Amino acid sequence: MLNQSLRPFLSLASASPRVQPVLGPSCGLLLALALGLGMSACGGGGGGGSSTDSSSASSGAAIVFSAPPTLSGVAAVAAPLTGAQVKVLDGTGTAVGSASTLASDGSYALTLSSKTLTAPLLVQVRGVDAAGMPQVLHSAVPVMSAASAAMVANVTPLSDAIVALAMGGDPKPVFAAADQNKSTIAQVATAASAAGDFVKTLVKTQLTDLKITDPKTLDLLGDPAFVANKGAQDLLLESLRVDLAKSSRGVAQLQLSNKLMVGASPEVVVELPQAQAELLKAASGVPANAISSVLKAATSPTATLANMGSLDEFSAAINQLMLQSQSATTIAAHPLLAAYVQHNGRQKADLAALLASYAARGLQLGKVQATACADDSISSGLCVKVLFSSLVTDASGTVQGVFSDALSYNKSSTTGSKWNLVGNGKKLEVAVYPMAYLALEGSGALSSSQTPNPSLGLQFEIQAQKPAQGDALPSKLLDSATVQTPGGFGLGFAYCRRALLCFAKTPGATLQDPTGDISDTAVQKANVAWIGPADGQRGGKYTVAYSLAGAAETRAVYLRADVLSEVANARFPVLDGVSTDKPLRFDALKSDWTLNWSAWAAANPDLRMLQVRTVVLGALVPWIVDSAAPTGGKTSLVLPALALPGNFSPVRSELWLIAQDASGRRFYTRYAMVL
Repeated sequence: MLNQSLRPFLSLASASPRVQPVLGPSCGLLLALALGLGMSACGGGGGGGSSTDSSSASSGAAIVFSAPPTLSGVAAVAAPLTGAQVKVLDGTGTAVGSASTLASDGSYALTLSSKTLTAPLLVQVRGVDAAGMPQVLHSAVPVMSAASAAMVANVTPLSDAIVALAMGGDPKPVFAAADQNKSTIAQVATAASAAGDFVKTLVKTQLTDLKITDPKTLDLLGDPAFVANKGAQDLLLESLRVDLAKSSRGVAQLQLSNKLMVGASPEVVVELPQAQAELLKAASGVPANAISSVLKAATSPTATLANMGSLDEFSAAINQLMLQSQSATTIAAHPLLAAYVQHNGRQKADLAALLASYAARGLQLGKVQATACADDSISSGLCVKVLFSSLVTDASGTVQGVFSDALSYNKSSTTGSKWNLVGNGKKLEVAVYPMAYLALEGSGALSSSQTPNPSLGLQFEIQAQKPAQGDALPSKLLDSATVQTPGGFGLGFAYCRRALLCFAKTPGATLQDPTGDISDTAVQKANVAWIGPADGQRGGKYTVAYSLAGAAETRAVYLRADVLSEVANARFPVLDGVSTDKPLRFDALKSDWTLNWSAWAAANPDLRMLQVRTVVLGALVPWIVDSAAPTGGKTSLVLPALALPGNFSPVRSELWLIAQDASGRRFYTRYAMVL
């Protein structure tokens, strides 16, 4: 960290705008000391505020720059947000610039459109993280100085937390209607520095583990030396899960937790409106009074964190392997895969075949992002099997997919990476998600057949088939399973000739027909009394039991986010151009059909389309076809012409759109198509 702090000063003569520091009136002496004695440079301490001089301005007062002002920074969620869209507003809510982050490192740089600006600058980045999940994050330049036209705003989950604390709520709606929220934006200039200091107290254990001994020198908003390269500040992001949520009472919250722990319950919960009120009191404020959780600081994956600085060695090593060979046999025999057992039923041969297919297409893996821990228990902060994701891109930087698996650290490894593939060791995949469901007619009007509409509940994914390999059909993995809810009730599942088990219609069933409806895999709270408030809380533990190849197995899975108490209809995915005059018709399925959802995507940048499903019901078992939505922010999909059996007589057809947010909540829309 010390060398990174010095780096921008040692290269001032040739520095790009992104690495030029904002120097206050006292920086001359400190700079000399930094160069001579190795001290940290000044500017932006306390979490985000830039140092000011006599010509600086906080909120409400315009400041005139003699040179065109510039803004630069890095957008990262541990791994860089590549190709993300950056938008900048000033304190009047006026748009003053936009850019895209570089695919290689998540950095951005732009010249702002005006020399006259009002503080604070508010920055929003919209992109996709290494797990393929949408991210909408914010940062700020709380205070500006006419003497410092080169400004820095790094955009991370922690900068988003600082802005949320300063605003007293989620920044997204404020940014979307900036001209109506000028007073809220102005509060960022007043409260951001104190908010940054407060955030550091919430992650003090990580700061200690990362040997950041003087948090006052850590600038979580404007550090010009920040790079998404698994350095200390980047590992701070890698070790944390940061969420903006709402309590059951509808109060906006900041939730923080150790990313690599067992379970998903938030460790630290801060009531945002109360925290902001304290922060605005300046020196007399006590933002810690807004912490409603028992823990006042997140725990740290101490032992794991000590090894995570070399995580990106893995993607470099695997890319080198794929450059050397397109042979699945050669890849399977490589030491990088030597300890690999299985990952949700994926065997080493399957993994090698997947990597060989990437090699044949000229694809490579991007930076690694840790997502969770696969261990059933953790001791001394050591996660042995670290779950991770990485974007798969072509040479142009276009995202072609997401690669996810599990890595383990071996300090004696000679593979070119201390982190090697091991898999999570599980025979199949299980998960539980909060869900919401909206039923529409083919015209886009609300359906009267669904009550309530929309409805809320839980979706269960229990893998039932081994995916098809080559020309082979998918093969069945298990006949049935049971799930015990946090409240102690049991739910039965049965094989239904689909990729996932379906809810069993009768106790002990091992085979049944699917319906294609949401009820195959989801429990709606309005319909099942066994789902209580505790079952819908983040961190709720669900126990899944099944028998696979004669061996009984029990798994614990945790709800990653709260089931929403209500959801606006605008959140559900919809297609462009659907109306009473242009309803969705069954005949559209008879030929290749291009679906578009750009308007919905623009209004919901924090949601990603996951899947499109067509369901045709007739005299036979429903004809169900699932199509994965494209990655990389694309908002259209070509559905191939539907090939129904000759004796199939349709009586009803449906089009389903399935989206997900970064917290794992699923949003389902069902269109009842016109026959």
